[in-house]
Amino acid sequence: MSAFQHLSVNQLIHMLEDNAEVQVVDIRDGASFEAGQIPGSTNLNNENLARYIAEADMDSPLVVVCYHGISSQNAAQYMHEQGFDDVYSLDGGFQAWREAH
Repeated sequence: MSAFQHLSVNQLIHMLEDNAEVQVVDIRDGASFEAGQIPGSTNLNNENLARYIAEADMDSPLVVVCYHGISSQNAAQYMHEQGFDDVYSLDGGFQAWREAH
């Protein structure tokens, strides 16, 4: 049983409008992140993951974004296992975000 929830782009838009405490992490490669990202998101990779986990607010909602919404599911599960309580995987990933904007 997964410990994260699925989130649509529309739900994320509303969440960002309603909650300044939402953390959005993007697990795509650095070049893809630099080419376009969700405003306010943080690019996570193997080099900065441990530091992010150590410094992040474990009680604020955390949304994990990847290319198409597949890899983010495993990453969201991992983040929940690290102690984040309210974790989401963005359905459709950044591709869905870009299409909606």
